[in-house]
Amino acid sequence: MKFHFYKYQATGNDFVIVDNRAKTLAFSKEQVEKVCDRRFGVGADGLMLIEPHPEKAFDLVYYNSDGSQSLCGNGSRAAVHFARRLGLVADKATFNAYDGTHEAELLQNGLIRLKMNDVTEVRQLGEDLFINTGSPHYLKFVDALEQYPVVEQGRMIRYRDDFKPGGTNANFLQILPDNTLFVRTYERGVENETLSCGTGVTAAALAAHFKGLTSPVRIKALGGDLSVEFKYNVSGQYNRQAAIFTDIFLIGPAKMVFEGDLDL
Repeated sequence: MKFHFYKYQATGNDFVIVDNRAKTLAFSKEQVEKVCDRRFGVGADGLMLIEPHPEKAFDLVYYNSDGSQSLCGNGSRAAVHFARRLGLVADKATFNAYDGTHEAELLQNGLIRLKMNDVTEVRQLGEDLFINTGSPHYLKFVDALEQYPVVEQGRMIRYRDDFKPGGTNANFLQILPDNTLFVRTYERGVENETLSCGTGVTAAALAAHFKGLTSPVRIKALGGDLSVEFKYNVSGQYNRQAAIFTDIFLIGPAKMVFEGDLDL
C-alpha cells in the first residue's frame, strides 16, 4: 500500500496525517504501528485520517502508535490546521472525533483554539485526581518535576488493576508562578512519555483549579506552551448529571513539518 502523507507537530506531539476523503485507505493495527515506528516508518505518536462526514467539515479518525483509538487534543488541533490546507474549513471548523463533535477556531496569531467536551466527573484518588477529558487521565502533583521519573511511575499507574482493562494516561504536575503549570505525561497507546498531550494538559488545568489556579491556565510542556480556558460549575461536583467543567478550550500551535510518500 502506497500513500501520500503529511507530518505535523503540535507542541512536540507529532502525527502522520493522511487525506482519506476518497475512503480508499484502511489501516490495520500492524500497519499503524509500522507508520508510526521511528526507525522503520515515518515516526509519530499517532496516525490520523481525514475522512468525509455527512454533516460536519470532516471526520477525524485517530490511531495511537500502537493501533488503539482515542481522542487526541493536540492531534485534533493539527487536523484542523491540515483541514484548512485542504480547503475544508476557513477560520472556524466543526468536525467529528472519537468522543463526538468538536469546534475549533484558527486564530490570527497562528494558534488553534479547540473546544473540548464538558467534564462530568472528577474522582479523588487519595491526594491525586482522575479526570476524563475524552481520554482518561490520572493526575499527580509533584515537586521538582524536571527530575521526576515520569516513565517509571507513569507505567506503574497506567497498568494499575483499578484502571483495567483500558488503562489510563498518567500526568505529573508542578505549579509554577504566574498561574502556570508544568506538565509531563506518560501516554497509553504510545507507552512512553510524550513531549505534550492535549487531553492531558486539559485535565491538568482542571485539576489545578482545585489548587487555586484560575482560567486561563498557562501550560508548559516539554514540547512548548499551551493554555486552557474553562468554567467551573459548583453544583456539578455533587451531581454527575450536571457538568463540573464547561466551556473548556485547549489553545496552542500546530505546524506542518514535511510531506512525502510511504510504501508499506
